[in-house]
Amino acid sequence: MIKAQRKETIHTHNHYYEVAPGIYGMKDKFVNFYIVQDTESGNWVLIDTGLKTSARKILNLADELFQNRKPSAIILTHGHFDHTGSVAELALHWKVNVYAHYLEFPYLSGLSGYPPPDPTVGGGLISALSPFYRSEPIDISAFLAALPEGGEVPFLPGWKYLHTPGHAPGHISLFRDADRILIAGDAFVTTKPESLFSTITQKQKVYGPPKYFTCDWNAAAVSVRTLAELHPAIVATGHGKPFSGLEMNEQLRRLAENFNEEALPDRGRYLNDPAIVDASGVLYIPPKLPAPVRKWMIAAGIAVAGLLVIGLVRYSGKEKNKR
Repeated sequence: MIKAQRKETIHTHNHYYEVAPGIYGMKDKFVNFYIVQDTESGNWVLIDTGLKTSARKILNLADELFQNRKPSAIILTHGHFDHTGSVAELALHWKVNVYAHYLEFPYLSGLSGYPPPDPTVGGGLISALSPFYRSEPIDISAFLAALPEGGEVPFLPGWKYLHTPGHAPGHISLFRDADRILIAGDAFVTTKPESLFSTITQKQKVYGPPKYFTCDWNAAAVSVRTLAELHPAIVATGHGKPFSGLEMNEQLRRLAENFNEEALPDRGRYLNDPAIVDASGVLYIPPKLPAPVRKWMIAAGIAVAGLLVIGLVRYSGKEKNKR
């Protein structure tokens, strides 16, 4: 039995959890961010920055763990809104570099918006609301630095990053071979990210990348296979709880081997026609698909119409009484 199959203990504190010694995670609403410390040097880095509301939580956690000692850097797995919500505020506060893959630079330096999110993939309310999520670029070019080409992770000896595109053009995942810990970002996740119910309950299962933002499904499949071949002992993802042991490895293996059946949406803008991008940003976006009319949409419309009718009836009654 390989080491990766052993069930690892995740230590949970009141407001954060310890993935492994020196690796801490926290969830803000529906997304996770992580702090990783190099135990020899004491240096630590922040991986992803959550939402705009996450800044104060991150600062408080850093104060609790490191007594106001600032990080050596911020590292982004990718630049989607729920991973960069606090990056500008934190980079300015700490005056540290923000490292990302160079293919993410257009979306982090104001040059290009991401391929727009796709609500037609279905799966739940979070997908349905995706047109309201920010896909426009931010500009943190004053702090932006490219990750080294050799796969080294700045300030974290023993870690390497892997380019795992599909969900985003320059998406990366981080891996430490010594204990086989994988910080996967959104290359795959451990709860159903399209579903509000799953997001709230954090029901644990390995899923493919969030469908509403994934713009190249062929690349996403290759990335999942690459990560599965690492046989990680613990996975810490952008959405969902850390997961370890035989069950996690078996689910990740099934996802990698049956990606089309397990991860692909039934329909979607990018399903058979990926966005085309390069280092300058988006070059091509496939045509927008009409949003399907779902039963719950019809029911919601009937409910709203009913409330409007009731309101009009009550208003009319009040007007008659005034007369």
